[in-house]
Amino acid sequence: MTDDVMLVGSIPHNSIPEAMAMFGGPLGQHLCTLPDGEVGWRRFWITRVHFQVLAVHPDLEIIQRPRRDDGIERIYPHDASDNWNFKVRDGVDKVVFGHPGWRLGFYQDAVNSYHHFRNLKDKGVLPPNIRFQVSIPTAVSALPPRVFPHPGDLDKVRPGYIDAVRAEVAAMMEQIPPSELAIQWDCSTELQDAYGGVPTLPKEGAIARNLPQIHALSRDIPESVMLGFHLCFGTLGGWPRFAPDSTDCAVELANAFMEGAGRKVDWMHMPVLDRTDEAYYAPLADLRPRGAKIYLGMIHNMENFEKRFALARKFLPDFGVAAYCGFGRRRPEELPDVLGEHLAALDVMRRATTR
Repeated sequence: MTDDVMLVGSIPHNSIPEAMAMFGGPLGQHLCTLPDGEVGWRRFWITRVHFQVLAVHPDLEIIQRPRRDDGIERIYPHDASDNWNFKVRDGVDKVVFGHPGWRLGFYQDAVNSYHHFRNLKDKGVLPPNIRFQVSIPTAVSALPPRVFPHPGDLDKVRPGYIDAVRAEVAAMMEQIPPSELAIQWDCSTELQDAYGGVPTLPKEGAIARNLPQIHALSRDIPESVMLGFHLCFGTLGGWPRFAPDSTDCAVELANAFMEGAGRKVDWMHMPVLDRTDEAYYAPLADLRPRGAKIYLGMIHNMENFEKRFALARKFLPDFGVAAYCGFGRRRPEELPDVLGEHLAALDVMRRATTR
């Protein structure tokens, strides 16, 4: 096996076994970890947490829902203008999530999917050394300022979410062997914040305010479980939600997370835009991986992939590749083309490294 390519998360197939087999079969020898496809409601990423977890919490009040389609309810937003919005009810100092270990749903989904993962391994569809990847949005990304617009509410709800996530990861480790488990923290708002793109927050201090949650979430995960990060430009309303002129702030954020996690980080995924100027990639030379594998999310617009791959190698000689995000907002009928792009990227990498 190699670790030349990674899959960020969502694969909008009809079922978990089909999603894992479709991508894990052809790509398995090049993957270190494999997600379950985040099928069903999870394809909408944090929105699933909003309507399945937050909308029924007695300490929260719904102040906005996604607008209807022809009078029919819609549970996921059209774009950033009609998110689910919540307010912490008066008199609540901290929102606590009951039933620790399964309240958020990540544990239940992971354990159910692991059964399919093991079955595909036993049948030889997946290679024996690949790990099962569970991708979870951080507190800052799952609960961004645009979802809790009232001052002070985020300080009341994020600590409880962190506690609940920690409980779910602990429960997973009781059911999934650590040698087969990998946890990925999904970080979209954090990257936007690092570039000064969160309207309610100043760019100054972005790294410092995003780092404590990373330590709290990561510190108790044993190093026998792999740990990685997915930094994201966001796809709600179209990719990218913001387009910086350089990789500089992404590099700064990645270095801080790899240093401040409180344990070894095994991989760091960073999206890159469709840019072919050296200045955009130059800050990659400042990455300090500390043993982590770096994946650049550059599998898109394959017409100039080879040129972008060569440019990045000038500043970062050793890295793997991935898409810029998961595929949850892509149409299922696009999946064969998405898989083909990954195989084409691997061919470019093979030719580049054997010259």
